[in-house]
Amino acid sequence: MGFIFSKSMSDTLKSQQELALVNSRLQLERQILMQNQMRERQMAMQIAWTREFLKYFGLFFGLTAVGLTTGAMKKKKPGLLLPIVPLSFILAYQYDMGYGTLLQRMKGEAEKILDTDSALLELPKGAITFEGLEKARRAQSKFFVEK
Repeated sequence: MGFIFSKSMSDTLKSQQELALVNSRLQLERQILMQNQMRERQMAMQIAWTREFLKYFGLFFGLTAVGLTTGAMKKKKPGLLLPIVPLSFILAYQYDMGYGTLLQRMKGEAEKILDTDSALLELPKGAITFEGLEKARRAQSKFFVEK
């Protein structure tokens, strides 16, 4: 009788463990999907912000270029055109970020770093461990108790 009861308990425990494993896997998959969707939304907002900024900066650049060119021609001072150079670099960068291929190039470079230069990504003093966190928590807890 005890053997049958033990076998039944063992089967029940095994099925509960399998169910817990399936549930934890589903939960992890959902978390990964959620994090990816949040990342995509943040990137979309960044690109949208860049495109909106480009509209205003493009208008500013155009007005500035016309004004400086007019001033340089009237006063016969070509030095007035110098601010157009750095402003054009900013405009080109913003355009590349909003409408160009900058993000694809950055992604490619990031993949290259992950593949070939992963040592650059290591944290100082290595990865954070549970023991290290507990040690810091205890030290902080003692600090607050002593005050």
